[in-house]
Amino acid sequence: MALGPRLDLRQSQSLVMTPQLQQAIKLLALSNLEVEAFIGEALEANPLLDVSAPTEPETALIEPDEQRRTTLETSPADQLIAEGRAEDDRPLDIDPSALDRDRDTGDWAADIRISPGEDGPGIDERGDAPPSLAEHLHAQIGAVTRDPMLAFIARHIASELDEAGYLPATCADIARELGVDEDEAEAALALVQSLDPTGVGARSLGECLALQAKEADRYDPCMARLLDNLDLLARGELPRLKRMCGVDDEDFADMLAELRGYDPKPGLRFGSGGGDPVTPDILLIPRTDGGWDLQLNQATLPRLVVNRSYYVEMRGACDDKTARGWLSDKLADANWLVKALDQRARTILKVASEVVKQQDGFFRHGVSHLKPLTLRAVAEAIEMHESTVSRVTSNKYLACPRGTFELKYFFTSGVASADGEGAVSANAVKAAIKALIDAEDPKAILSDDTLVDLLREKGFDLARRTVAKYREAIGLGSSVQRRRQKALAGIR
Repeated sequence: MALGPRLDLRQSQSLVMTPQLQQAIKLLALSNLEVEAFIGEALEANPLLDVSAPTEPETALIEPDEQRRTTLETSPADQLIAEGRAEDDRPLDIDPSALDRDRDTGDWAADIRISPGEDGPGIDERGDAPPSLAEHLHAQIGAVTRDPMLAFIARHIASELDEAGYLPATCADIARELGVDEDEAEAALALVQSLDPTGVGARSLGECLALQAKEADRYDPCMARLLDNLDLLARGELPRLKRMCGVDDEDFADMLAELRGYDPKPGLRFGSGGGDPVTPDILLIPRTDGGWDLQLNQATLPRLVVNRSYYVEMRGACDDKTARGWLSDKLADANWLVKALDQRARTILKVASEVVKQQDGFFRHGVSHLKPLTLRAVAEAIEMHESTVSRVTSNKYLACPRGTFELKYFFTSGVASADGEGAVSANAVKAAIKALIDAEDPKAILSDDTLVDLLREKGFDLARRTVAKYREAIGLGSSVQRRRQKALAGIR
């Protein structure tokens, strides 16, 4: 065969991500507030875009009969765009007229997101900034000691801590500054180190982690050697560190996992400003017939329209071909953006409708009825791609009579039930653990092993390590920590 340059004509198909399609996919992942900012920029850049007067929001009706499905029709082009509080079990007691009043005001921004396993903040907690680390420690010192001198030194030490909770000075420096014995300074430091959060008052990272390991009852000679040689861990000399600790691979992996669960800067959780209240993107309103009304929060989502009369006026004044081309481009951009925003709204409602159907028990009875749910299950039910469902559920919040929740909250892993039939949501297990711990007798604190037995009686088959993981995930301390906290509460 002859070698030389030649021209070949080939025909092939490929999927091209146009800038407009990329923009539509980006819009799908944005929250309403982020879309509002995006629309503001678009209004400045395109003279043909305008904001229309508020109209009746598009609503998805979810019937009480689970066999009926809400269908939102989409065109092939629309499909292309789309693809790119209470934790108790009390039934809801809802006054429909009150819900109508709330819907009319549109003042859903006052809702606070309730995290799994936590109680909502009181009304007196919304406006005030959280206490600083020093204030938090000062409030505890008076409850744990009646010695005025010891309390005085401890308060001084608490005021000397840096923002991460570490003590930059030595006990000798503190004793010299206050004119007290060094032993008194050491005793005061030990008192500060016994306070919440565990790890404050440490003079080094190793001491901070050691305090937390002791609190969790995980501090043994092996862990002590690990904490004394953190420099080897930082350099990645794991085989040498494992030999020094005298443990096998499995125990060493458990020790490292335990270490990663500790907070190296326990003081940083204090002194920051209060979080802004979450503004929901989706509103779920119960109907008198037992169904649900699902709609987007129009208070945070301006409605765009194309000002066609202005387009006709400008078109008549354009004599230049370049100006006419620019105007045509702006019209195309405006039409595409309006269509993309409309399809975004339809897609969000479609995904949220399926989530509400799947988790109907949660909205009616509470977290114990939350079912395991995956993105794939929702995607298959509404015949969309899993990545589309993932984008829709990112940065989106749903407000319902039980509180305001991130859409991702309803996608939980499953835990096998004790009878071997089906599975329950991990969040339902966390709620059960929290209920058991909240009801425990301060004189008979429940250990993790006891929690395992009690949960098994409720139908949850979990290992002790899993119970400890869930307990820590919802912010509940070990039995030692809870015993100390409830003892302090009794003193107060």
